[in-house]
Amino acid sequence: MGATTIEKILARTSGKDVVRPGEVAVCRPDIVLHIDLPMAIEGAWYKPKKIFDPDRVAMIFDHAVPSPTIKDASAMSEGRRMAKEFGLKRVFDVGRHGISHVVAAENGLARPGELLVCADSHTCASGGLNCAGRGAGIPDTLQAMTKGIVWYPVTPTIRYEFEGRLNPMVSGKDVFFHIAQTWGGHGNTSIEYGGPGLKSLTVADRRTIATMSAEVGAEFALFDYDELTAEYLKGRLDRPATPAQADKDADYLDVRALDLADVEPYVVLPDAIPGNGRRFSEFKDTVRIDQAFIGSCANGLIEDLRVAAAIVRGRKVADGVRFIVTPGSQAVYLQAVREGLVETLVEAGAVVTNSTCGACLGYHMGVLAPGEICITASPRNFKGRMGSNDAQVYLGSPATVAASALAGVISDPRAAARG
Repeated sequence: MGATTIEKILARTSGKDVVRPGEVAVCRPDIVLHIDLPMAIEGAWYKPKKIFDPDRVAMIFDHAVPSPTIKDASAMSEGRRMAKEFGLKRVFDVGRHGISHVVAAENGLARPGELLVCADSHTCASGGLNCAGRGAGIPDTLQAMTKGIVWYPVTPTIRYEFEGRLNPMVSGKDVFFHIAQTWGGHGNTSIEYGGPGLKSLTVADRRTIATMSAEVGAEFALFDYDELTAEYLKGRLDRPATPAQADKDADYLDVRALDLADVEPYVVLPDAIPGNGRRFSEFKDTVRIDQAFIGSCANGLIEDLRVAAAIVRGRKVADGVRFIVTPGSQAVYLQAVREGLVETLVEAGAVVTNSTCGACLGYHMGVLAPGEICITASPRNFKGRMGSNDAQVYLGSPATVAASALAGVISDPRAAARG
């Protein structure tokens, strides 16, 4: 019996020839990402006495940038001290920063066939580049950083075989919503994405789908490595890529075919994802919004800002709507400036912030008040996620969010594209 992609990566990093579902793999990580928020949450005890390998640990400030509180400022000060003490070479401080999963992809830290560890729950984002990542939690990430050990349960794998290609104004975010609505939760499983339709999916769409896979409970979520992956990573890696690919006789819990042409734009109703998605062809409600947000690890890429700018170009955000756009990294921000996207968005009435996780987790840069309604391209919409427990958060693609910002109500992006 052959092995799945994730089984191969977990076997290699645990020093075994093979691992199977039901086992616990004790692995040596290829890279550990240390972010600012754990230090702010956990306080003084989160001060490691050693680092297992300075070449395998990177520090990225992302959740609370620039520091909105003294507590956050103190955490980052501690991070800078720690980076200097242990000689960390990859430090993404304020100005060089970005959301950790975006920075990892841009800077060659998410490498094909390797194992990436981070405390953040959306670490599966690296799977868009054939890199195995899973949110390890704060204590396990501390152990990975200091002892070079992390363990994961080996779970069954579900494989999605993509066919066809997406229609205009349909994105990777909608593909994920379609999967979540059709098949529901994926708890205690990992996911592989591949098939002949993969060649029509951009790397940005793959990264979005991989990131969002955390929202259906996937342990790992990996895309097959192909020419598009190689092209994206050209010039970003410090060593040759070693992609992992499943064996032809790999044992899957299920193999599911998905024709990308069948996917429509979706909106997800508040407080949950699986089971709460609605195709716009079935969504007839008129929902007034107070805020529209594009950003986060799921949809803060340059491709997302291009889509938003194309929709709002020459138009104005509806009265009473706050349209907030947060690039996923300072590199994305700079590219958006060079392409004139920031100018287009600001002229339409948007606020373009620096790169941060702030609005996504309801921390700063766009917190919702009681009774407010938001449409967001970020990954989560459970109660209280973006601010008040009495606010309502709907999910959509960047195109859906931009169209809704113009209309003042949640809107089908296909109608906005038609003008």
